[in-house]
Amino acid sequence: MENATRQSLMRRIVLDTNCLVAILPSKSVYHSVWTDFLEERIEFSVSNEILAEYEEIISIKTNHPFAEAIIKTLINKPNLLRVTPTWRFGLIEADPDDNKFVDCAICGGAELIVSNDKHFNVLNETDFPFVRVQRLQDFIKEKQ
Repeated sequence: MENATRQSLMRRIVLDTNCLVAILPSKSVYHSVWTDFLEERIEFSVSNEILAEYEEIISIKTNHPFAEAIIKTLINKPNLLRVTPTWRFGLIEADPDDNKFVDCAICGGAELIVSNDKHFNVLNETDFPFVRVQRLQDFIKEKQ
């Protein structure tokens, strides 16, 4: 019961790929988000599509073994919520590929999407379904 209570108090977020890449380096000013995840103080929601994009982009930016290690770390943590979106909302028309993050956030009950991608700004003008978006810099400031 204690573990279930602790997990219910965690912030649940969807992390855009650009932000995941930014939090991984130990010298990054954003690394505390990765540390919070590893120490189970925050919960990430992901779909299979998101995991595939994470692996692809990390492989491009670093190398495939590193990308595999990150994905294994993610999927083996109890604070990773795997979501299978049951609805496609199509809220981001400028870059439809970004909709996988929105669908995951809505269907997975995430508090917010953390992204520095300007395509997500359209969500600030969408009343329903409401999805809160926060830049990585602001997310870091808020948690301090």
